[in-house]
Amino acid sequence: MLVCPTRSAVAMLFAALLLAHGASAEGALDKLVAAYPAFLVGHDSQTLQWKDGTRMPVSDGKADKAFDQKLRHPSLLDQMELPYPRGPLAAPPGPQDDPGRFRNVAFFDKIYGDCSKGQVEKKLVTVPWLPKSGGGVVKITSVNGVAEKLRAVSEELDALPSALKTYAFPSAGTYNCRVVKDTGNRSMHAWGAAIDLNTKHADYWMWSKGGYRNRMPAEIVAIFEKHGFIWGGKWGHYDTMHFEYRPELF
Repeated sequence: MLVCPTRSAVAMLFAALLLAHGASAEGALDKLVAAYPAFLVGHDSQTLQWKDGTRMPVSDGKADKAFDQKLRHPSLLDQMELPYPRGPLAAPPGPQDDPGRFRNVAFFDKIYGDCSKGQVEKKLVTVPWLPKSGGGVVKITSVNGVAEKLRAVSEELDALPSALKTYAFPSAGTYNCRVVKDTGNRSMHAWGAAIDLNTKHADYWMWSKGGYRNRMPAEIVAIFEKHGFIWGGKWGHYDTMHFEYRPELF
């Protein structure tokens, strides 16, 4: 006979999953709420609570997911699991050091829109990119003030010495409704909240052989991080031209 779990049993399961994710799970969800105040109002042990009344599960009920499963189908707790190391790296990232690559599609679709339904493009705005240096313009989402934050990044980059800012322009792209090649999950570019810099100076794990490589100056990374953007050079699956707006990881 099939027995349906009681509410108390479900609550106990979620409590166990929170413990499995570590003592910092509660704090991680606090950070998630604080990072998106225009959309989120709070959370409990089971759900993330949105201003429109939506309650989104923080876990998918799978306590022993493999790394690849988290890349392809992350829960909200999975998304917050890997800490992002702000500042200069003390050593190259390990093969599973991918903070920010766990992206819960339902969460970001609700914030930025579903690009497959044309919901992201109507929220894009044009931002000058290093205008004093002839960097042209880029299109980025206006949601969460991302466009204004990228404008501030551009201004600071434009003030750097020429030998440094040459790494930052021309941009290799912002909005693109696509998935990440190795995971099949949506890229942050699909929500208009990411930018790729000059490919001439870029290193990407799928292109390179012989292990981790980076040529992106620390000064550029620091400016992006100051404004809430994480850097793909801090991933084991490194992508040194890539920056995306992820304030919950700071």
